[in-house]
Amino acid sequence: MNIRQLLTDKFQAAMLAAGIPADCGPIVAPAKKAGFGDYQANGAMGAAKRMGTNPRELAAKILEHLDTGDMIDKVEIAGPGFLNIHLSETWLAAELKAAEASERLGIDPVAEPQTVVIDYSHPNLAKEMHVGHLRSTIIGDALARLLEFQGHKVTRQNHMGDWGTQFGMLLAHLSDKLQDNDAEVALADLEKFYREAKIRFDDEDGFADRAREYVVKLQGGDPECLKLWQQFIDISISHSEEIYDKLNVTLKRSDVYGESQYNDDLPVLVKELLDRGIAVEDQGAIVVFLEEMADKEGNPSPMIIQKKGGGYLYATTDLAAIRYRANQLHADRILYVVDARQSLHLQQAFTASRKAGFLPEATSLEHCAFGTMMGDDGKPFKTRTGGTVKLAALLDEAIERAQQLVANKNPGLSAGECAQIGRVVGIGAVKYADLSKTRTNDYAFNWDSMLSFEGNTAPYLQYAYTRVRSIFRRAGIEPSELHGDIKLDTEEERALAIKLCQFGEVLDQVAKDTFPHVLCSYLYDLASAYMAFYEACPVLKEGVSEEQKQSRLQLCDLVARTIAGGLDLLGIEVLEKM
Repeated sequence: MNIRQLLTDKFQAAMLAAGIPADCGPIVAPAKKAGFGDYQANGAMGAAKRMGTNPRELAAKILEHLDTGDMIDKVEIAGPGFLNIHLSETWLAAELKAAEASERLGIDPVAEPQTVVIDYSHPNLAKEMHVGHLRSTIIGDALARLLEFQGHKVTRQNHMGDWGTQFGMLLAHLSDKLQDNDAEVALADLEKFYREAKIRFDDEDGFADRAREYVVKLQGGDPECLKLWQQFIDISISHSEEIYDKLNVTLKRSDVYGESQYNDDLPVLVKELLDRGIAVEDQGAIVVFLEEMADKEGNPSPMIIQKKGGGYLYATTDLAAIRYRANQLHADRILYVVDARQSLHLQQAFTASRKAGFLPEATSLEHCAFGTMMGDDGKPFKTRTGGTVKLAALLDEAIERAQQLVANKNPGLSAGECAQIGRVVGIGAVKYADLSKTRTNDYAFNWDSMLSFEGNTAPYLQYAYTRVRSIFRRAGIEPSELHGDIKLDTEEERALAIKLCQFGEVLDQVAKDTFPHVLCSYLYDLASAYMAFYEACPVLKEGVSEEQKQSRLQLCDLVARTIAGGLDLLGIEVLEKM
């Protein structure tokens, strides 16, 4: 159910019946102030201006043709032509009752599911994952979960960096290491392994030549070299899988589709672009000049797809990936959850792929750009010594801090309980602190704010869920045993009911705009509405009738299930006790 869409359909039909042009929308949105209805339709003013008529009179004409059905209680004309919409309490209660009986909270799968490819996480397999991989990984995973919940066919693509000249250096070093150790021991610390190989490449006589020989062998398909490379890749992926498991991220090994997968298509792609005149030779390199992205002086934007020496670039691989995803995976929509600093690169890839006809016109290419995680000093987040923060170390610290916080808050907990709660709270806090920010913005990483049990944080929402569930334990009743109608007798019950009914609307918005913070804001607003309800509307106190108690317990259950469901779509767990 999507209240905004249902109202939009009703008001659009009324506007058409009133003789208003079809391209004039009703502009329906939730009311921002109390006393101005539950929703507003603000399209009369724009339509009146276009038609040269009085907006209040046009608003009245719209109302004459409006089919309110059982959804709308009344509509009032306000100001210059605003339409304030009051939803029917009977309708709200019936919708909530249907949601209570539904495993999916009354949210049906989309009528026309799409095939959506999401490119996210994409670590470099030559190194351990660091904090720079966090945002892509958790934003992409939240979008994958949500779109899947809506019924879309989601294909996760982990475009790992598993190819390139650096692998010659790494394989030469690994071959020497295997004289004394097996591959798992040699690659136990990827950062250390990479540093050792780099030092040898820079300083050791003959090593750089060996490294270059390995590159030639690797690119030539030498069986022994490929076997060594595969060992390196397998163990490196295992390191990433440990991070994904700890982060509660749904990426699996089967989702890995690295740069190497496109190797065979790169020379084919370059030749095709040359033959069609889309790419040209320029100073020994092969370049696509994009007039569509020309600068102010009219100079086209150059996109190099093959270097002078014959090597291919990220741009070439990205073009091959777009072609593969559109034509082999049959994607209707391709989302790239990639750092905002790659905007120009992706814009070039998108423009060139369309110019080359690598994908159907209807296929959507979307850059879900994100900003940088900053430290308290306003600079990109680093260790105290200025080094890159390993993601594994960050997550371990989050768990340790959360465990300490939980132990101080509840000294009676066992060590096992403290460890479990600390893991769920710590990981949830890191993920939510990121997802709750507008993804295009930079944000400051701060332990105290993200682990706080107050404000718009994961611990606050996790605790809110636990508090709601505790009501059922105190009542000695299971949600499945609840019965009777839902009554909305107070302002607080009504406000909570409307907020609960907006869940599907919010999911639709996030699916369309790819901003997970909208879901976070909704969950926080829902928890706040619940707190106002709980303070004003006794649930288990003496004097509460059985009918009221059953109704309010059903509202409590819907709140708990919506918070848990929303957090699950963000990849965050809840706990029955904290």
